[in-house]
Amino acid sequence: MSTVNQQQGQIDIELDEKTAEGVYSNLAIINHSSSEFVLDFVSIMPGIPKAKVKSRIVLTPQHAKRLLKAIGENIHRFEVAHGEIKDSEQPPIPLNFGPTGQA
Repeated sequence: MSTVNQQQGQIDIELDEKTAEGVYSNLAIINHSSSEFVLDFVSIMPGIPKAKVKSRIVLTPQHAKRLLKAIGENIHRFEVAHGEIKDSEQPPIPLNFGPTGQA
């Protein structure tokens, strides 16, 4: 269990063993409406033409923007400590894995 201390109080955040294991994802699909952002995390394996969403996170637009800022700050700190993260040239992953129709 983790505890986050604040000046005015304390928030206890519980992390059970199953959640602590995490979920591997090598693809994120992001959609949004006027009131929420939906992040679907997927694990695609080579040679397997089907993939399932492993985890879905729904955020308000304000929390999505805070997440973007927090990830950016963490990437910056990581690169300062470990060097630039190289963005490898990967072919785009098709989101339609089934056969395509032809006329």
